[in-house]
This record gives sequence, structure tokens and C-alpha cells, in this order.
Amino acid sequence: MSSFYTKHLHIVISLLTILALVAIIFQSKDTNPLPNFFYFPSSSLIWPTSRDSVVIDHGITSTTFDSLAHSLAVIHNSSSLSKSEEKGQRVMTKLRDEIDKVLIGRKKDEKIENMEEELTRARVLTKQAFESFRNTSSIISLEDDVQPHVNIYKNAFAFKRSYLLMEKMFKIYIYDEGEPPLFHHGPCRSIYSMEGIFINLIEKNNQFITKNRDEAHVYFLPFSVAMIIEHLFDPIIRDKAVLERTVVDYVSIISHKYPYWNRSLGADHFMLSCHDWGPRATWYHPLLYFHSIRALCNANTSENFNPRKDLSIPEINLATGEFAVPIQGSVPSDRNILGFFAGRMHGRIRPALLSYWKGKDEDLQVYEELPKDKSYSEMMKRSKYCLCPSGYEVASPRVVEAIYAECVPVLISQNYILPFSDVLDWTTFSVQVSLTEIPNLKKILMEIPYEKYLQMHEGVRQVQRHFVMNDPPKRFDVFHMIIHSIWLRRLNVRIHS
Repeated sequence: MSSFYTKHLHIVISLLTILALVAIIFQSKDTNPLPNFFYFPSSSLIWPTSRDSVVIDHGITSTTFDSLAHSLAVIHNSSSLSKSEEKGQRVMTKLRDEIDKVLIGRKKDEKIENMEEELTRARVLTKQAFESFRNTSSIISLEDDVQPHVNIYKNAFAFKRSYLLMEKMFKIYIYDEGEPPLFHHGPCRSIYSMEGIFINLIEKNNQFITKNRDEAHVYFLPFSVAMIIEHLFDPIIRDKAVLERTVVDYVSIISHKYPYWNRSLGADHFMLSCHDWGPRATWYHPLLYFHSIRALCNANTSENFNPRKDLSIPEINLATGEFAVPIQGSVPSDRNILGFFAGRMHGRIRPALLSYWKGKDEDLQVYEELPKDKSYSEMMKRSKYCLCPSGYEVASPRVVEAIYAECVPVLISQNYILPFSDVLDWTTFSVQVSLTEIPNLKKILMEIPYEKYLQMHEGVRQVQRHFVMNDPPKRFDVFHMIIHSIWLRRLNVRIHS
């Protein structure tokens, strides 16, 4: 019997997870809510957690994953059953005892122990940098040839150190399983372009990618949500679950074939998506949904985006597939438009914006459809502030477009975790406005002192490098910022053999 569980440990773990989920459903109303079931005890922070709004200014909290035996113990202790279900309790107890026998007899994995020792040193060094310069407002240069004038980082010293450690240590393994166009391929144009661009860039990267699975710190699941929807979703039948089933099947394949998923319960695996349905791709697999790292454009906390383990990535619209570059906008003194927006009415926020400001003010120029005699890019280059309201989803490509045009973004959204907000201080180069403040939008912008605007404008110029795509990638560009965000989340996970 013991040999059966040794051979089929992943099946038993999956069965336990399912049984535990069923047990939770029948728990009394006084038990903890479902999401808490999947989180393990937290350790001390290695990265700052903001005391500001969870939406705009959020850091990472550190989650320590104990041994698999402890993980299973959490499952058992969290799934107390009623007296009428004593038989089910006995079954789960028997399964637990059998798995415990296997785990007790399992040898230590020296490779993972050595890796965790190295990561522990990286955690300590990063935390030391953060603590040493917690209260400083000093401006430092990330590179010798770039001298910043505004501090756009929450802690530039900690960011620089963690980035250098990432460059020196971080290794990623990409699973070979899967065939294009659903896997190892993605769209390289439209608002979903980040999926295809990232997959293409990481597949040919030599700095972070390793072919040695045992030396990898994280494992990439190279499916494209946009391509799955394009090729498998039937608009007539409208079976959205085809997305979830495809992803579940893929995770099942790699978890049966390799030990890495089961070793960490998926905590050191990541996926990336810029499709609106990106979050739902993980719905059918609890471990992928609650444990794994999800890099999403649709970083909506109301849809269970969890900044502790998930990362927000920018939505970049490449209409032609060609990489966009920052444009030289007008100097601040020549920007004669206070604020600008042009876009269709959808979602909750845009109707309110258009209702209050469409065609009503020369300073705040808001259009549902831009007149043919006006150029979108020219309007952005002439504007001090560019309005970036959310549509159906929280992310908007207008944020990056504004940054490219050296136009200070005005973020109007709800429940949105901003890209790279682990390290970037968005208050230094953007304005955040709530839905209820839309009627006072002009007053809010007019009351910003000109010196403050000049500082934000300079901040936008400095932050551009973090949102630019390059092929091949360059240091501190958007590709490396995504990799760094994944690195931080891996630092917040401990895997025991």
C-alpha cells in the first residue's frame, strides 16, 4: 500500500484537496472563508507592505510554505466533519496516515535545501537594504550612465539590490510540453500583445532560462489564454469552460510527469496573461488559483487578484506588432491642454466621465470619438494630464500610452493594483482619482501646484524605461521588470524537501 502512495502521491494529494474542498462547503458558518484555507502561516516581511490604499499602493507580504507534511496537516485540521460524516472522516484519516508514512520515509532533497539556503541569503540582503534606507529620501542611480532627478521608487536601495541579486541568481525553467499555437506562442499585436511578446522573449532568453530543471527557482506554464480563446472558444456554443479545462489538463500533464509541481503545490510555478479572461483560466485548479504566481494585466482585487503572490503587468497595445517607443512630447510650458481623453463608453467609469465632461470644457477635453481633424498622439503630447479610466476591465493601455507621451497619467479605477507597485511609487508620477471625484476632476487638477506637476512630469520621463519593450531586452525594461516581480514573489516562498 505504501508503494502505491509513493508512486501516485500526486493523485492522493489531489484527492485530499477535493475532499477538503467538499468538507469546507459543509462547514458551519463560523468557519473561516474559503480563500483563507489555502494560505499557510506568514513569516516576517522581506518587502514593504504599504499602509496606504490596498488598490494604489501595495507591497508584497511574505508567505512561508512549510513542508508537504505540514501542508497536508493544514488540510486535515481545516476540514472537520459533522457526526453524520464520520465515515468520510475515517477515510481521510486513513489517507493521511498512509501519506505520512511515505513522507516520513522520504529522503531530504539536498538540491532544494541548497537552493533555499541561497535564497535565504538573498532575502536577508534585500531586507537589510530596505531596513537601512527605510526613511531616506536620497536619489540613487540604478546605472552609472543614468542620473535621476526624482525618486520614483518606494525604496530605490532595496530595488537595486534585489535587481542585482536577480541578475546574478534567478533561473527559470519553461516546460517543453504543449504545441503552438496554444502553447509557446501568443499574439504580438493588439491589447493582448504582452502575452506573445513575453513568451517570445523568454523562450530565447539566455540569461534567466535554464534547461536544468533541478536548478530552476520557478517554472513557467507557457500557455496563452488569448490563443486558447481564439482557437477553442466557439462564439455560438459559448463554452467558456474550454479555457479552464485546457489549463487543468496541462497542469495535470506536467504534475504527473515531473515532481516540481507536487513538491511546492504549485507555489513556484507562474503563468502570464493579458486577456480579460486571464484570471478565470485558473478557476478550475485550486492550487493554480490560490498558490501559483499569476502575472495578469487584469489585476483586479475584486476578482481575487492577490498581490501577495500575483503580479500586475502593464497592458500595452501594439496595433501593428511593432514595438512602440516613447515619443518626444512638448515641454511642460507648451502643453496648453489641462486634461485629455478619447474613448468609447463601456464599463462603469467611462459613462460617468463622459456624462460629466464630454464636450463641456476647453481645458478638460473629453471625447467619445475623436474628431477627424485631431490626432490622438498629438493631443496627448499637448496635454499636461492624460485621463486613464478603466473600461470593462481595470487595466487600460492608456496608462502606458500616457507615459510614452510624457503626459502625467490620471488613474480612474477601482480595485486595480498598479503594475510594478512593489517598487514604483506611483504617487510621484501619476494622479489617482476615485469614481466619486469625477465631477471635481478639473478642480483637482487645477489645484495641483505647478512645481508638483513639473516633478510628476519628470517622474514620467524617468519611469518610461520600465515600460518600454526591447528585442533583445535591456536592463530595467518592461521584460526585466516582470521578471523582477516574479523574483520577488519567489523570494517570499520557502520550499522544503
